[in-house]
Amino acid sequence: MTGKRAIPRLSLPEVIANDLRERILSGDLAEGETIRQESLAEEYEVSRMPIREALKRLDAEGLVNLTTNRGATVTKHSLAEMGEIFDLRILIEVDLFRRAIPLMTANDFARSAKILDQMEDSYDADDVGRWGSLNYNYHSALYSAAGRGLTNELLQRISLQTDRYVRMNLSVMKQREPAKEEHRKLLTLAQERQTEKACKLLAEHIGRTKDQLLEMVAAKRDVEGP
Repeated sequence: MTGKRAIPRLSLPEVIANDLRERILSGDLAEGETIRQESLAEEYEVSRMPIREALKRLDAEGLVNLTTNRGATVTKHSLAEMGEIFDLRILIEVDLFRRAIPLMTANDFARSAKILDQMEDSYDADDVGRWGSLNYNYHSALYSAAGRGLTNELLQRISLQTDRYVRMNLSVMKQREPAKEEHRKLLTLAQERQTEKACKLLAEHIGRTKDQLLEMVAAKRDVEGP
């Protein structure tokens, strides 16, 4: 007879926060959009209390701006802030990758390769939402051997701020092959223990994404207005 197995149970605010987070990252709730607690309470058929708790969580993650008297809005970063976020990603991710490569094992390589295969499938299926989460998982797998828990927590928060813009770019990007090739090359260089080449490519990869996104968002805002 098998023993009892614990099943994770999410609280109502967690369930709502998870759904709202995905709606923000997918663009269903656009940057700068006002979030009305009363409307959400009706939509989710709950009281305002779990809605407010969910919004507090998203406010802590930097995805919404919650104020006492003015409600909440989806965070809208300036172009300068977006550039700063990507610059932070370069600093943090390159450091993690440099520390991880000498320590990576066969299991690390296999896990990274498996996620990479799933990413490429999501590219081909044009599944932008799935690609977004897999992209984060892939990079995390590349860095996990570094064993830097606090740094990874910080990176997760920063990555949340860029994920919706990355998804937005992917949805309109016509040339996806270079990104696929760079992701594959990162793993190959890590397997070959070519640390400096791998870190250089990673910095260029994130920097190129930054430049493409800033150009795309600037053009989009010029059309839509402030």
